[in-house]
Amino acid sequence: MASRARGRHGEVSLEPKSIIIVGASSNRARYANRAVRAYRDLGWTVYPVHPREQEVEGLRCYATVADVPGTVSTMSLYLPPEAGLDVLAAAAAKGVREVFVNPGAGSPALVEKIRSLGMVAIEACSILAVGADPQSYAE
Repeated sequence: MASRARGRHGEVSLEPKSIIIVGASSNRARYANRAVRAYRDLGWTVYPVHPREQEVEGLRCYATVADVPGTVSTMSLYLPPEAGLDVLAAAAAKGVREVFVNPGAGSPALVEKIRSLGMVAIEACSILAVGADPQSYAE
């Protein structure tokens, strides 16, 4: 049976697929790093994105969302709302349908922009949404 998450704009299927983690970090204490590990452990194809990282948890890190290869279904934001606004057009171009807006990453303008681009905003912790415990990935 598929995992499900309920966001402000409806329920979303969380079948194993691909995810872009924006704001990924090699610092294992950061939630963006925990998300990379949680999704990888659950069998997802994970694309870390950070302009100053080369690799995160053994995965190639991409400088921008536009640099990620192919079509990707889901994105998780771990950056300030103003910076999140800057990546949304590239996400829509990649085929992203669902955007996790993690605690601290959201604003009304960000959520509205996600919706205006035809994507679903899920205002929730992306780690908890797939049934993983962020604390189990603490250092």
